[in-house]
Amino acid sequence: MFDWMLPEKHAIAILKKDHDTVKALFDDFEKAEKRPAKEKIIDQAVTALKIHAILEEEIFYPSVRAHVGSKVMNEADEEHHVAKVLIAELDAGANSDHRDAKFTVLAESVRHHIREEENDMLPKAKGLDMDFEALGQRMLERKRQLLKDGIPSDAEHTMVAGANGRGDSPAKAAGDRKTAQIGKPHKKSLRPGTEDPRRPLEEKIMATSSSSKGKRKVHKV
Repeated sequence: MFDWMLPEKHAIAILKKDHDTVKALFDDFEKAEKRPAKEKIIDQAVTALKIHAILEEEIFYPSVRAHVGSKVMNEADEEHHVAKVLIAELDAGANSDHRDAKFTVLAESVRHHIREEENDMLPKAKGLDMDFEALGQRMLERKRQLLKDGIPSDAEHTMVAGANGRGDSPAKAAGDRKTAQIGKPHKKSLRPGTEDPRRPLEEKIMATSSSSKGKRKVHKV
């Protein structure tokens, strides 16, 4: 069992505190019923996750990657990518029937990522002979800078913005197309020479009469 009794400014203790914060927000979201409360939680969680990802990717991951091993670290990189795509889609989208579902999937993905880190990566990293409190101080300084100056955009936000909604939830997009088609008349293709059953009766009679006159033989007197 990993011992989490670490100094407050220890890099691993800082990450663990972030993990506990976002997990509590995920739990709060599941209990929330009204839209404003849900939106507030989504905003808080998304901001916390963006900052946490930057601290890990810029400072913590490079410091422990060689010791922990490429397999574990590469999986963590990919899990970050998946989470950041969902975050970018949440940032891009207004309220919709898929918004809650998207945040729920994000929560499930992040919870899995946290388990992987706390059960594997962080225990391995703790074995490194390095000054984790100095590393933690760098992380806290970067966090203060992000909170003051703002969080920069990332590749996932650029990708989602470029897709202009086309890559967001294929099932939802299909549903939107189906809804848009409701009420539109269905045009049935007819074989050459086949009458359209929807053609008005008077129009059919006039067409038949005109055709008969055109084909009538003229007898000489």
